[in-house]
Amino acid sequence: MATSNSWFTWALLSAVFAAMTAIFAKLGIEGIDSDYATLIRTAVVIIVLAAFVALAGKWSDPRLLSSRTWLFLTLSGLATGASWVCYFRALKVGDASKVAPVDKLSLVLVAIFAFAFLGERPSAREWAGIVMVAGGVLVLAYKR
Repeated sequence: MATSNSWFTWALLSAVFAAMTAIFAKLGIEGIDSDYATLIRTAVVIIVLAAFVALAGKWSDPRLLSSRTWLFLTLSGLATGASWVCYFRALKVGDASKVAPVDKLSLVLVAIFAFAFLGERPSAREWAGIVMVAGGVLVLAYKR
């Protein structure tokens, strides 16, 4: 998928799988500690990804990676782990239909962080959409 729009297909599939994650996780954490559930989920992810990388012939020697790559992938992994722990705890005590949209506030934060740290410059139309997402999160998060 080397087309210029392939990112959209992959992002849409990511959204579908993320939605399935919320539903399956909410069903799976009944009667189990959320941190332990996160560990089980992580183990499954590791096994599936290791098999995928091996079967696709994408394995390479990790010692050949630069220290910069190791640093940022490690930081990304730590952030992912923290996100998953928080997400599962939120699902344990809240409704999936409320937790998942608030979790998507990450879209707004990614845009802000990408602007500040990566030099990305969303258009006015894109900022309008980002502001609408933020507004939607606030509407869902706060009850009267």
